[in-house]
Amino acid sequence: MSGGVDSSVAAHLLIEAGHDVVGVFMRHGEQSPAVCSSDASSLPIISRLDHKQGCCTAADAEDARRVSDRLGIPFYALDLNAEFGRIMDYFVAEYARGRTPNPCVQCNNWIKFGKLFDYADSIGAEFVATGHYARLEQRPDGPALLRGVDASKDQSYVLAGIGRELLPRMLLPVGGFEKPRIRELAASIGLNVAEKKDSQEICFVTQGRYDEFVKRRLDSTEGGDGDRGGELVTVDGEVVGRHEGVDGFTVGQRKGLGVALGKPAFVVAIDPDTRRVILGERSDLDRTELTANEANWLVEPPTGPMRCEAQIRYNSAAAPATVEPLEGGRFYVKFDTPQQGVTPGQAVVCYAADEPARVLGGGWIE
Repeated sequence: MSGGVDSSVAAHLLIEAGHDVVGVFMRHGEQSPAVCSSDASSLPIISRLDHKQGCCTAADAEDARRVSDRLGIPFYALDLNAEFGRIMDYFVAEYARGRTPNPCVQCNNWIKFGKLFDYADSIGAEFVATGHYARLEQRPDGPALLRGVDASKDQSYVLAGIGRELLPRMLLPVGGFEKPRIRELAASIGLNVAEKKDSQEICFVTQGRYDEFVKRRLDSTEGGDGDRGGELVTVDGEVVGRHEGVDGFTVGQRKGLGVALGKPAFVVAIDPDTRRVILGERSDLDRTELTANEANWLVEPPTGPMRCEAQIRYNSAAAPATVEPLEGGRFYVKFDTPQQGVTPGQAVVCYAADEPARVLGGGWIE
C-alpha cells in the first residue's frame, strides 16, 4: 500500500472478495522525493501538475495507515532501505555506463514481487497484491499476464520481469477497471485518497534532476574529483562541444544538450568507452533491430523465430516484430518498420501477436 488511490482500492476489492488482507508500506530511507518518471527518457525532468511529488513519503505512509484503519486491516511499514540502496546503485551504474536504466522495473522484480514475497511467506500469506493496472487470467498453460483495461494506465510493461513461477501467487485487483471508476469506488467508501494525485514511479531522486542525482552519487564514491567529461560529436564525426559526463544523457534526448547546432539535435548514441555523445537528426534515431539479455519468459520460451508486438519504452506503442532466441539468455528483435528510441538499458517487452494484450516476456536492451 503506497498511500495512493490504486493500492487503497485494491485492498478494498480484496476484502470484498473475501480475502484476509494485510497492508504493507515500503520505507526506503530517502526523504522528500522529487517528481520522477517511470520512463527515464529525457532530461531534465519537469514537474507535472497532474502528479504529486514522488511516492513513499512519510505523508504517504500516513495515508496508507489511515486507509488501513478505515478498512479495518492490520498495517505494517517495512524498512527496505538496504534493498532500495541496491536499486540506486544499479541506477547510477547504468547511467555511468552510458545506458538508461529503468529502476521501476527492477523495483518490481527485486522488491514488490521479490522481498514482499519473502515477507508474505514469513506471515503465512498466500498472495501478494498491488495496485498495478494489469490483469492475470487463468489459462490452460498457467496464469497469463495481460494489459490493464485502462490503456492510458496500463502497467504490464513494468511487470514483465517477474518470475513466471510467482504469477500464481499474484493478485492485481484494479487491472480490470478504468481509473475514473477506481476514484469513484474510493469516494463511495469514504477513502480520503479518492482525489489524490497519481505519483510518478521513481521515488529516490530527492533533489533536482536525474543527472544531478547520479553526479552526487558518483562524486561520493570517487572522491569528487573523477573526470568524466568527453566530446559531443555529430554522426559525421565533427566535434561540436564537450560535456561533463555521459551520465547526463540518454538516447533520444533533445533538451539540455549544452550545444546549439542551429537545428533540432538529438542524442542518437552514447559511447562510454570513448566518452563520446553522438548527436544527429530525428531520423538518425531509426532502428530496425535490437538484442536483449536476461530474457524472462512468462510463457514457454521460444525455440525459434516468433512473431510478436515489441514495446521498447513504458510510454511507447508496441510494434510488429519477430523475436528470435539467442544463446546465454539473450534474444534478437527485428521490427517490421523502423523504431525511434531503442535505448540500451531499457526493457523490451514482447506481447503476443495474436493477442496483443498478453505479455510473453521481455529482457534488457543491449
